[in-house]
Amino acid sequence: MLSFRSVYQFLSALLKIVFVVSLGMTTVHAHSASKTILVLGDSLSAEYGLARGEGWVSLMEKQLAEKKISAQVINASISGETTIGGKTRLPSLMEKHHPDIVIIELGGNDALRGLSLKASEDNFRAMITSAKKEKAQVILTGMQIPPNYGKEYAQKFFSLYSMLATEQKIVLVPFLLQGVADSNDFFQADRIHPVAKAHPIILNNVWPRLYPLLRK
Repeated sequence: MLSFRSVYQFLSALLKIVFVVSLGMTTVHAHSASKTILVLGDSLSAEYGLARGEGWVSLMEKQLAEKKISAQVINASISGETTIGGKTRLPSLMEKHHPDIVIIELGGNDALRGLSLKASEDNFRAMITSAKKEKAQVILTGMQIPPNYGKEYAQKFFSLYSMLATEQKIVLVPFLLQGVADSNDFFQADRIHPVAKAHPIILNNVWPRLYPLLRK
């Protein structure tokens, strides 16, 4: 006949096993549903001037794999892309890939060309609406331009991102090039496109906003 002590030890061991298994299941559940991430961007996301695999989107894909987070990354970025181009392309990309998360990294080329802020705003709003219509979470990455394009224009351009994020209740990366923009060492000769060593910093600006959405 088993003693009380033996029964107690057996039950304690059993409870520990159940706890460990439950903990493991909880951890797996946090990332169990595979996500599809669509990046709609311009040259900053299209590895312009870089070797393949050095851009922040590729680094994000590697980080997802390292952290054993099940996710597919679709990089639909094109060098020179504007918000009107993104607005035009996004509906078909949504239909084809059905992403859970859409990262919109656009606007820089609009500003560098001095395009209408109202047009850019309307295009951003249309892209956000298109993504939301398909139940996708949206991340908008903020950009800045040098004040030599006009201090008022530059300020209104930068403010556009936070205004849209608040209005549309979406996730905002305040400034994609935070920690990069102030150093010439992080840019290619054109002073527009970051070099490879800058892209881990760019990823670090995006990751804290992306990671919580992967757990939903």
